[in-house]
Amino acid sequence: MRILPAGSMSDADRIEAPIRVGLVGFGLAGRCFHAPLIAAVEGLVLVAVVSSQTDAVAQACPGAAVYPTVAAMLDDATIDLVVIAAPDAQHASIARAALLAGKHVVVDKPFVTDPADGAALIALARERGRMLSVFHNRRWDGDFLTVRRLLDTGTLGEMALAELRWDRFRPTIKQGWRETAGAGLLNDLGPHLIDQAVQLFGMPDAVSGDLAVQRDGAPTEDYVEATLYYAARRVIVSTASLVAAPRPRFALHGTGGSFVKYGIDPQEAVLRGGGSPLDAGYGVDAEADYGTLTLADGTARRVPSERGDWRGYYADVADAIRRGTAPNVTADQALAVMELIALVRRSAVEGRRLAVPLRAEG
Repeated sequence: MRILPAGSMSDADRIEAPIRVGLVGFGLAGRCFHAPLIAAVEGLVLVAVVSSQTDAVAQACPGAAVYPTVAAMLDDATIDLVVIAAPDAQHASIARAALLAGKHVVVDKPFVTDPADGAALIALARERGRMLSVFHNRRWDGDFLTVRRLLDTGTLGEMALAELRWDRFRPTIKQGWRETAGAGLLNDLGPHLIDQAVQLFGMPDAVSGDLAVQRDGAPTEDYVEATLYYAARRVIVSTASLVAAPRPRFALHGTGGSFVKYGIDPQEAVLRGGGSPLDAGYGVDAEADYGTLTLADGTARRVPSERGDWRGYYADVADAIRRGTAPNVTADQALAVMELIALVRRSAVEGRRLAVPLRAEG
């Protein structure tokens, strides 16, 4: 399938002109992540935001039009790409409306809450010749890129056990839809963790899940432990809300040695704090947070982290739209992640390991 340019301009004009972006939602994700990243990528220009926060948008995104509703923004024929940073339950309906309006679409994670909706959106995007991608920006984390390099170079040998963990210490329920009306940690952080695992090791043969509600008053699970089975290899993804001393973010163990890395990629903290992806040192890990490589002979050394840069996600999206090709993060890949999440949830309910059905990517 060839992805068609949005709007009415010729192919040649569209390639030269900036890609005009409309953003739906100006909460944490829209304000701190999507808007700054879009502004920092050459060839993208944020021209519109759907939000009730008119003053906040004007201050953070000078020159961007503010629309009160999604429908009003979709009527703007000059917008090429719609980025959806609305609550999870709204992703499918807004993405459908944007595709029907002839826009390319980026959806914040999780792609959808029901995998059936994801399959329908993929079919619609294919029918309309529009690009559809999901914001799996954690593929551009420095720690993930470091792990990928170690695996690609064979430094760790044959992998036996990999653990990808993301811990928080949040004893009090945080106000806001993510914790009070969201779908739990499995849908919040699970897409990042499982996408990273699949990128490193491929689709598993089977999964098992353990979910729990550990905090008083938590409406959904705040503890997740899922095991992905690859023949004799085990990959564990886990996230919890009551861990004051976080476990390693990555711990990989193979026939050639082990790599253990603590700490979270620094980009989120910079952007939450009002920094820019254009700041000097953006995405550079502190030396104190470098991971440790222990080889089979017992020798150990610190491994400098690769530089992370979430701008890579949007640069790739822009390139895909201009070239009429698929992005690196496809909706099919994101759907596979959501299907695995649904299987993990079912496994937790049934208390047994479940085989992963074979699937063909579209």
